[in-house]
Amino acid sequence: MKKTEYAIVDIETTGGNARGSRITEIAIFIHDGKEVIERWESLVNPQQEIPLHIFSLTGINNHMVRNAPIFDDLAEKVLNMLTDRIFVAHNVNFDYSFVHHELERSGFKWSSAKLCTVRAARKIKPGLKSYSLGVLCNSLGISLENRHRAGGDTEATAILFSRLLQWDTENVIAKMIKKNAPDQRLPPNVPPRDFDQLPQQPGVYYFYSEDKKVIYVGKAINLKKRVASHFSGNNSSDQRQNFLRDIYSISFEICATELMALLLECNEIKTLWPQYNRALKKFEPKFGLYDYEAINGYRYLAITKITKFQKPLEVFNSMNEGITALRNLAEQFKIDYRFCKYNSPNHGELFQLLEDFPLPESAEHNLKIEESLNFLLTSRPTFAVIDKGRNGDEYSCIWIENGHFYGMGYISNDITINFPSELKEYLTPYRSNHYLMQLINTYALRNPRKIKFQSTYTAVQ
Repeated sequence: MKKTEYAIVDIETTGGNARGSRITEIAIFIHDGKEVIERWESLVNPQQEIPLHIFSLTGINNHMVRNAPIFDDLAEKVLNMLTDRIFVAHNVNFDYSFVHHELERSGFKWSSAKLCTVRAARKIKPGLKSYSLGVLCNSLGISLENRHRAGGDTEATAILFSRLLQWDTENVIAKMIKKNAPDQRLPPNVPPRDFDQLPQQPGVYYFYSEDKKVIYVGKAINLKKRVASHFSGNNSSDQRQNFLRDIYSISFEICATELMALLLECNEIKTLWPQYNRALKKFEPKFGLYDYEAINGYRYLAITKITKFQKPLEVFNSMNEGITALRNLAEQFKIDYRFCKYNSPNHGELFQLLEDFPLPESAEHNLKIEESLNFLLTSRPTFAVIDKGRNGDEYSCIWIENGHFYGMGYISNDITINFPSELKEYLTPYRSNHYLMQLINTYALRNPRKIKFQSTYTAVQ
C-alpha cells in the first residue's frame, strides 16, 4: 500500500477571496507522516497592487514581488507537489480555495482530500483557549518565526502537525482524511457531532458564532442535505469564506411540513436578525393604509410610506397597489375622494373637479369611513391549515385569525376539539406580516382540502 504523504501549505494573498484577490507568496512542505522531507517556497507576482493593510500584516510590498514569477509560471510545480497528497493547512478551506482557483485559472483541474489543523487540534487537544495559529503555537510551546509569511507559518504548521500525529492515540487524523468523512466538507470550527445529529426531515437550522450568537437561520425540506450544501463546492468569495469561518455550532428544530419550516424561518429572522441573512430582511411592504381625523373633524384615509411608529390598517408592496385598493374602497362605500390621500398623477386634477362641490356632513362621512374599516376587518378570513404532524401521533395546525397569522403548533390525535377557538390553546403565537400571509394564502388556494374551520374566505380567493 502506498504510504500517505501530506502537503502542508500556507499562502499570503492580496485579499480575502480567491475571485478578486491573488496569491503573493506560497510555501509547500512535504511531510511523510514522520517528518518534513521537502521544502519549497516562493514569492508570487500577483499582477495587481498589494493593499497597504496587507503590506502592514505580511510585510510583502509591490517592490518585493515585481520580479517574482507569476502563478502561471509556478502552476506545474505546485500541481506536482500537491498531486496524490493530503492538502494540510491551518483553516484549510481558505488556502485550498485560493490554490484551487489559481490552478484552475492556469488550466489545471485538481482536487484533493483536505486536513484542517484547526479541526485536528480541537479534537486531539480540546479545551484550549484559542486555536488560531499564533495562540495555539504559544500554548503548545511551538516556535513561530516570520509570522504571516508563507514559509514561517508553514514551518509552524508542520511542527504542529508532527505533534498532533504523535498525540493522536485514537486515529483521529486517519478518520478525518477519509474521503467520506464529515471533516472533508465541514468548516474548521463546526463539531462533526452537530452535523451528524441533523435529521433528514423538514425544519429550521441555526448557525452560531463563537460567542453563541445566531448568525444564520435557514429552512429545509431535508435538514442534513440542506446544511451539507452550505459546505460543498469551492465557492471562493470573501463573503462565503467569512461565513464558513464564523460558524462554530449548529442546532435545528424539526417541522412537520415545508410551509411550517418557512413560517418559522421568517419569524426567527425577524426576531434574531442574524448577520448573514439578507434576502428576507429586505422583503417588507413599503406602503400602508392609515386612518386619521383632522382638525376639521373629518376622518381621512391615506396611503403613505410605513413608519416604525404607526401601525397601518393594511400593507402594500407598492404605491400603485395601495392606490388601487383605496380607490376601490372609496367607490364601494361612496367616500368623497377629497378625503382619500395618495400620490397619483391625476390627484390634483381630481381635486380641482371636486372643489366646487360642497363637503358632506362630517357625521355622515365619518360613518362611511367607519363602515369601510369594519368591512376590511370582517372580510379577512379566519381558518386553520391542518396537515400531518412530525409523527403519527399528532397533526399540525396553522391558525389564521382575521387575515393574520396567529400561530402554529402540534396537537395530539387523542385531543378532541369541539370549537375552532380551542385550537389556539395548543399553538405557539408568532408575529404576522404581509409576506407570511402571502405564503399562507397561496398555499390555501393550492391545497383547499387542508383548510378547516373557515369563517370568511374572501381574502384567499
